[in-house]
Amino acid sequence: MEIITVHTTQNIDIDYEVGGLGERILAYVVDIATFTALAIIGGILAANVLSSTGIGIYFIVLGLMLLFYDLVCETFFNGQSVGKLVMKIRVISLDGTRPKFSQYLLRWLFRLVDFSITSYLAGLVTIIVTDKGQRIGDIVAGTVVIRTKARTTMGNIIFSNADDAYQPVFTQAAQLKEEDISLIHEVIENYFKTGSNMAVYKMADRIREHLSISLPPDMNSMQFLQTIIKDYSHITAQTDMV
Repeated sequence: MEIITVHTTQNIDIDYEVGGLGERILAYVVDIATFTALAIIGGILAANVLSSTGIGIYFIVLGLMLLFYDLVCETFFNGQSVGKLVMKIRVISLDGTRPKFSQYLLRWLFRLVDFSITSYLAGLVTIIVTDKGQRIGDIVAGTVVIRTKARTTMGNIIFSNADDAYQPVFTQAAQLKEEDISLIHEVIENYFKTGSNMAVYKMADRIREHLSISLPPDMNSMQFLQTIIKDYSHITAQTDMV
């Protein structure tokens, strides 16, 4: 299992499992199969309702859709196509953030080098030999494909909204921003993917320092982060109801 450590802009190191070559190939197969099925269904419908000119236009549009499929999907669906979603992999930036459109565009443009011109050879070789499993497009764009499937079910994390009778343990959680909570989610999620707890300790220290909170003696760093999320969810939910 290949692991990469991403140093986020919030100075938290998060470990990710690199998406394997087999998973990426299967994701591609799923994408092609999905697109082919839709094309056949659409072609049958077009043949029954469109003129010969209309059918010609349909296939031109279909070709453009196939050409831009990966770029559009990854841009609007957080680094995932249908195949990547099925295989539970996605594209992220090397700093752990969601890639910018320019990064998606670069890795899409370099498909010409990775796949078309070299008959897939360049892409396959670079994915195998690079330590982060990157094809040329990923290297140029500063992206990497990671696994999104956790080792342990997320039911082990106390994320659920508390009932109305719940009393927040740390009312200071209201001072946090949505980006902070999203990062806490990411840190906890990655703990269950990789088993690395260093990011959990660092995240807990960062939040405690930011909110001037002392960790209770009967609470560890993971429980603290879970409680912060629960408190934040409850406080913001109550605020929205007012």
